[in-house]
Amino acid sequence: MFVGVVLVALVVLPAGCGLGGLKQVTLGYLAWDENVANSNLVRVLLEEDLGYENVQLKRAEKVPEVFRGVAEGETDVFMDAWMPNHRQYVDRAGSRVEVHREPWYEGETVFGVAVPRYMEGIDSIGDLKSTEPGMITGIEPGAVLMEKISRNALPRYDLDFRLVEASTPAMLVELQKAYAMREPFVFVAWSPHWMNLEYDFRYLEDPKNALGTADDPQTLHTVAREGFAEDDPVAHALISAVRLDATQVGSLEVAINEAVDEEREVDDGVRDWLEESENRDAVRPWIEAARRAEEG
Repeated sequence: MFVGVVLVALVVLPAGCGLGGLKQVTLGYLAWDENVANSNLVRVLLEEDLGYENVQLKRAEKVPEVFRGVAEGETDVFMDAWMPNHRQYVDRAGSRVEVHREPWYEGETVFGVAVPRYMEGIDSIGDLKSTEPGMITGIEPGAVLMEKISRNALPRYDLDFRLVEASTPAMLVELQKAYAMREPFVFVAWSPHWMNLEYDFRYLEDPKNALGTADDPQTLHTVAREGFAEDDPVAHALISAVRLDATQVGSLEVAINEAVDEEREVDDGVRDWLEESENRDAVRPWIEAARRAEEG
């Protein structure tokens, strides 16, 4: 059984001076599995394919915090801006951040309140009335959907429910426990994410539109600090070229989780994923884009 990655080591791996020289790149991230996956993939490629010597990952605990880190120059990029849900944070940062025009994720996202499929008769948020009082296990504070559930969904559906903020790994641990025991469990879910492959659950309908646009399909973008493209065109070119579909994201997350379950490093999971020929073929154009940027 796979569980979410709880911690990503902040390590600096030695590499020969290559395209990256001695430049430092810091990737801000949240403990969302797709963000852990794409950030570590970029780190491995920068260090092992492009010769960077100092690529760091800096974890933020809340959504506003990760955007603030980019805006203030503490980190160079954040690779998991869900748009338009995160537009408020981009607008707040103003010209201090730049949103990459093309999304890195190729597919349609899903985001909403969910229940395991064994909870029969629960198809909409309103159907949760039959299970109250209850609890919705959420994710990190600052996520737009969390705010919409608390402020709109619970009162509009007159639900006697408590919304609990949790880290994504903590939510996934609770999901695993409840699912194994076939216990009632209401949680915040999304795709792309490996949970959609591991568990059989349904996203609940919202007939009163209490969530507004928060559960609408999103596009996933990279946000960079102002001037990053000019300061480091090689890393910028690589990151700008990243394209992953649902299958690639899910398989990368699974490879990372398997490595962690085996008490290996996150990087080992990324390398396992890159050993598959189709995955190596997928990242080759990104590396070529970075090399072209170095050539000027």
